[in-house]
This record gives sequence, structure tokens and C-alpha cells, in this order.
Amino acid sequence: MVSTFPNSTNVDLSRVRLSIRSLEPQLVEWRRRLHQKPELGFQEKLTAEFVCGKLQEWGIEHQTGIAETGIVAIIRGEKQPEASNPKSKIQNPKSKVLAIRADMDALPILEQNEVPYHSQHDGIMHACGHDGHTAIALGTAYYLQQHRQDFAGTVKMIFQPAEEGPGGAKPMIDAGVLKNPDVDAIIGLHLWNNLPLGTVGVRAGALMAAVETFDCTIFGKGGHGAMPHQTVDSVVVAAQIVNALQTIVARNVNPIDSAVVTVGELHAGTKCNVIADTARMSGTVRYFNPELRGFFSQRIEQIIAGVCQSYGANYDFQYSELYPATINDAGMAELVRSVAEEVVETPVGIVPECQTMGGEDMSYFLQEVPGCYFFLGSANPEKNLAYPHHHPRFDFDETALAMGVEMFVRCVDRFLNQ
Repeated sequence: MVSTFPNSTNVDLSRVRLSIRSLEPQLVEWRRRLHQKPELGFQEKLTAEFVCGKLQEWGIEHQTGIAETGIVAIIRGEKQPEASNPKSKIQNPKSKVLAIRADMDALPILEQNEVPYHSQHDGIMHACGHDGHTAIALGTAYYLQQHRQDFAGTVKMIFQPAEEGPGGAKPMIDAGVLKNPDVDAIIGLHLWNNLPLGTVGVRAGALMAAVETFDCTIFGKGGHGAMPHQTVDSVVVAAQIVNALQTIVARNVNPIDSAVVTVGELHAGTKCNVIADTARMSGTVRYFNPELRGFFSQRIEQIIAGVCQSYGANYDFQYSELYPATINDAGMAELVRSVAEEVVETPVGIVPECQTMGGEDMSYFLQEVPGCYFFLGSANPEKNLAYPHHHPRFDFDETALAMGVEMFVRCVDRFLNQ
């Protein structure tokens, strides 16, 4: 369970406008419908059909089939742009385009929640809140479509597949979702059970870590467990490598920079009295500082090669860079923070230091245009809704859905109208 806070669920919704609060039954209905029909990355056909059906019903211009199952909707404001305010942090709002991104995919997890909206797809579950993200984006699209007279410029809604892997953001960017019209800035949120309901976590700079993975096979020489002198024990070699890898963060990375090297899998051997000829391991690397890109792959292989040479073993090494660090633009982070101050009324309020070593392919969007990705607290221990993300009993307090719509709508107003 996540950490709890005193009176953490004492949330005042009076700052969420009545017209958005009135959408809450629909937001909950949409979220639960999506929760019952979870789909893995690039397989979100039912989800995409549901989203497109709503967009078509509301008369919102949209394009489907982007990066297989992605969707982009465009809502054009009807308000006349005002002259640029020299005191505004966001200059020259004329013809501005703000993108809002929501991910749609689920995880290969067997749900253990006993709820009416339990997953109907065995072994697949919305265990990270993406069903909520999609519902919030739909609610935002509906509200903006009904209130086009209230904002200038254009809002581009991006419904993205495959955030959990192999990654849908970059294929959508490659397909041109940030063009025609060109996006000036982008925002997105993540419902976050590491924060109490209604709390907003936002900061400039790195919010989430770069994600890289590695696989290594050690080739030794097998034999009888009673005659180790005739072998090259791959288990011993692997054990030495695991220990040595821990020195990378401790002794090779600047202590000011946070980083993680984790060996999550280690497989070797078939019997207690047989020395294994091969051992296989895999792990993950996380870091915030973009300057560290390329360092870990080189250093990990150096250690593996050195240990193998000293023991007379050989190896095969594979390294993959999955997602870069999620780095928020300072100006856009300040915009979101200022909006949160208007919306959030909780005992904890706004949490500026909310970094996590978790990864997000929202990072690719943030590499292309200024933007901000932020956390919206969704945990409510009093309702037993505080299990961590990717847990088979993950669920969140659906009160956060209306708060998410309010945050997005106010960000649209602040970015496009000032």
C-alpha cells in the first residue's frame, strides 16, 4: 500500500466548476466501460472504437488509425485572440495550439479486484490508470467542444496506444501528430496512487526517469558439482557480475545524480549437483540526467567482460534504450502549477518534489515541444483504493476524474487565452 497522509481524502471540490462536476457520472461510466475491456499495446481496437464513437457523437473532428490504434481529435476555439500581454509568461497566444495527451493501453496482469467493473479480458487489466486518463481526455474533449466560444486557438487531443510497451508516442510523432496544425505545447497527466486524492505533483525538469534494459548470457563450462575444478561455473560468474554492477551507481555516477541499476532476473542450473554451463540475467537501468545516456551500456559491458575474462567465461550482451527521461519545460510546469493552485484544495496540496524512477514515453513528446507532465493524486486508503500501480488490486478514487478535467480545461484557458 502507498503512504497515507493525515486527512488526505478531505478534498474540497468547490473549485471544480459545476458544469464539470455534473459530468462525473459519465466520466465514471466511461472509465468503468474501458476498465472492463482492457487491451494491450497496439491492440486497443475496442478502446479506439469507443473513443471514436464518442468523438463522432459530439461532432469533433478526428483522425483514426495513427500508429495502428492511435487517435487525434481537433477542437477549434471560436474566441477571438486578444493582443499579446507583455507580462504574460506565454507570449503571443494568437493561433496557439495546445495538445493534450492520454494513453489507452492496459497491462498483462490478472485482476484481483472484486468490483462490478472487473476486467472481462482474462490476464489483462488496467492496472496503471490509463482507463482514467482516457476518460479524463474524453471529458475534456466534450467540455471544450461545448464551450468553444470560451477559448481561442486550437486544442489537439492525442489518444495514444502502447505506453506500457513497446511505446506508441514515437510512432505517433513520426506519423505527424504534432503537425497540421503545428503544436506549440503539450500537457498530460498521470493518475497517481503514490499521492492522496486531489493532490497535484508538478515540477520543472526531470519528473520521470530514462528507461533502459539489458540482457546477458554467461557461457561457462558445465560439469559435476563434486568436481568444480573441471568446470567454469556460470553461476559463480553471474553472481560476481551482479555484485560488481552495484558499484556503478555507488562509484561511477556523480552522487548528485540519481540512478538505478537493477538485475531483476537471473536463471541458471537444472540440478543441485550439476554445475551450470550457462546463466542468463536481465535488468533495468534508470536515470534522470540526459548526459548519462550511453554511459551505462558501456560500463555494464566493461564489468561483464572483465569478470568473464577473469573466470575464463564468455558472454553475449544486449542493451536497449527504451524511453528517455521525462523532462518538463519550466514555463509549462509553472503554468500547470499556477492552475493547480486554483483547483487543488487538499491538506497536502501541491507537491513539487515528486520525481520517480518510473518511466514514460510522454518523454518523446516533451523532446519535440515544450510541455508538462504532472501527477494527479488518486489514492484513498479509507476506501481501500491505495494499491500501487501495476498491482493486481490497483484501483483509484474516481473523484479524481472530474479534477483532471478541470485541470486540463483551466490549462487550455491559461495557455490559449493569455
